[in-house]
Amino acid sequence: MAGVSAEPLIVDGVVPKHEQLRGRLTELAARLPAGAPLPGERQLCVEHGVSRITVREAIGQLVSEGVLVRVRGKGTFVAERAARSRLHLASFSDDMRRLGLQPSTAVLAVARLVPPPATRRALELPAGAPAWHVRRLRLADGQPMSIDDAWYLADLLPDLDTQDLTGSLYTLLDERYGCTIDRAEQTVRAADADRETAMVLGLPAGRPVLVFDRVSYSGGRPVEHAESTYRGDRYEVQMTVELGAG
Repeated sequence: MAGVSAEPLIVDGVVPKHEQLRGRLTELAARLPAGAPLPGERQLCVEHGVSRITVREAIGQLVSEGVLVRVRGKGTFVAERAARSRLHLASFSDDMRRLGLQPSTAVLAVARLVPPPATRRALELPAGAPAWHVRRLRLADGQPMSIDDAWYLADLLPDLDTQDLTGSLYTLLDERYGCTIDRAEQTVRAADADRETAMVLGLPAGRPVLVFDRVSYSGGRPVEHAESTYRGDRYEVQMTVELGAG
């Protein structure tokens, strides 16, 4: 079982005891590999000089933040590290490989349908025009990472439903249809997973997810409107912020 380095006992101060312990456990989790067990509650009480209530409060916060995970009857363990992606234009497959993860895909649905109004506007389609609706579960190292719910221009991709959709669609669009995705407009928002989304992603209902709403273009023409929902405990976004001229 993992131990902790000798540290002075936690005492009353400006920072509450559970917050002090939370900071120490966060540092410990950062030093340990994913799946490593934490010391038991009794050991943490003795080593840090705190009550069991304080230990449970600190651990509970870290579990809710996705740093630790509880396994009933076994203990508390370091959670898997979140995949950190920079905001850039790349397929899910390329993005996961860059992060050292093995991507895979399960196709949930493919159909030629009339899209909802928001998608019709995004793709600049006339009323009643059909589009391809493709819904896929994306996995990293065999574990659910995101659900892609996307629409594509049907006239540009006439036989999309006959293609292998388990790989990179951006590569497929480029190599088969000569449609290179060269620009995208994207927004990101936080949300709580509904029951269906949570079930597919392997989450308890109500857990936080990141929702990416993206319109992708090829040569100035919109060809994709996608909503990608990522597990909040397995995915995070990194960006560089610079001083603007305004």
